[in-house]
Amino acid sequence: MELGLYTFADVNPNPSRSKGAEAAERLNHLIEEIELADQVGLDVFGLGEHHRPDYAASAPAVVLAAAAVKTRNIRLTSAVTVLSSDDPVRVFQQFSTLDLISSGRAEIMAGRGSFIESFPLFGYNLEDYDQLFEEKLDLLLALRDSEVVEWKGELRAPLNGRGVYPRPLQNTLPLWVAVGGTPQSVARAGALGLAVALAIIGGEPRRFAPLFDLYREAARRAGQDQSKLKTSINVHGFIADTTAAAADQFYGPQAEVMNRIGRERGWGPTNRAHFDMSRGPDGALFVGDPEVVAEKIIAHHGLFKNDRFLLQMAIGLMPHADIMRGIELYGTKVAPIVRKALTGSAEGAKATA
Repeated sequence: MELGLYTFADVNPNPSRSKGAEAAERLNHLIEEIELADQVGLDVFGLGEHHRPDYAASAPAVVLAAAAVKTRNIRLTSAVTVLSSDDPVRVFQQFSTLDLISSGRAEIMAGRGSFIESFPLFGYNLEDYDQLFEEKLDLLLALRDSEVVEWKGELRAPLNGRGVYPRPLQNTLPLWVAVGGTPQSVARAGALGLAVALAIIGGEPRRFAPLFDLYREAARRAGQDQSKLKTSINVHGFIADTTAAAADQFYGPQAEVMNRIGRERGWGPTNRAHFDMSRGPDGALFVGDPEVVAEKIIAHHGLFKNDRFLLQMAIGLMPHADIMRGIELYGTKVAPIVRKALTGSAEGAKATA
């Protein structure tokens, strides 16, 4: 199983200095975080796309390209590209370019996004929310599969035998579909044979496990090659030297973000008691010392049989030094425990097969 990180590059939306200076520092810190993740042997780093004052990453491919020249092995992906309000041609070109710069380490994680600001910003109608994503995903797949494309939809001008360049170094640029728990979205990804990333930021993760069964069944019904299917769970969490320190360091920034978003969406406020319950064995937060987090990752792999696990540690105004220590522990302490356990279980399964 691949282990990685993702973030939205949070910044203070009301800084005491200029917003440019605030974003510049965060992005410089972010490059250092990706570089460290590569050095400690993590497999993947994902960067989200947002168009709000509380996030610095509105152009993930640009930031990931900067990280590409500082890293050697780690895979670099969006998390997510808001495909509904972007142009698939430009998305493909940007990530093909990233793939060339990174010597074949680029991926796209496409989704509708968790906010709607990009729709009016780029002139799209929210009434076309579902159709935009379906059409643009179809076009992106066509661009990925063919150098010269014939394509026609209802919400975008057609492509009549146009070539799209540059082509990526990888024969097939990896494409994941990010979902938030909607069965129809999971089934669509399965029917298309695309990898699926499931975001779990609340509730009990075990309740989401049947979605992967639906995904695999939809793929089977569509005649997709089951061996090529891939799944990821993307969660919130934090790692520190002790579980108490991890909880204390993570609670404040994470709660501030969740409460800010909650006020926009009508959610009730969170509190420390709810937070502490959520970081328990059955909750959605992966917070603790390396052993605690590793054990929870292993346990949830038993539920989901997922191919990838992505952890969002840099949420809100987390101190950079704390994030760096968390990444170090993730790569040097958590990852070896998880890999040893899952390698052993895989070997055992082969022996009994």
